[in-house]
Amino acid sequence: MSRCDARSAIGLHLDSWYHEDSMVQNTGNRRRLTPLWRAIIEVGFIVFLFYSNLLMGEFTVANGQGKTMAFALHDIFTGTNFAIAMVSALIGYLVFEYLRKKL
Repeated sequence: MSRCDARSAIGLHLDSWYHEDSMVQNTGNRRRLTPLWRAIIEVGFIVFLFYSNLLMGEFTVANGQGKTMAFALHDIFTGTNFAIAMVSALIGYLVFEYLRKKL
């Protein structure tokens, strides 16, 4: 008795639940998005490191005692700091991408 005959004999139609074609992944679209997502993640991480460094600098002894977190966040999130963060992140991404391809 073949596999198909055994399924029909006991009344199970597993073909509707599982198909070999359903397990095939479509990697065509994923391949095109991978470099874009990697760039977004890397630039975002560099911006995160920039802002975390600024936030740590707000709470040093040189900047004064008794500063609140809300005041520090208001102080570091400015248009100028965002522009510096984005330019630095893009330069950092390009440098690492260059090194990644060279090595």
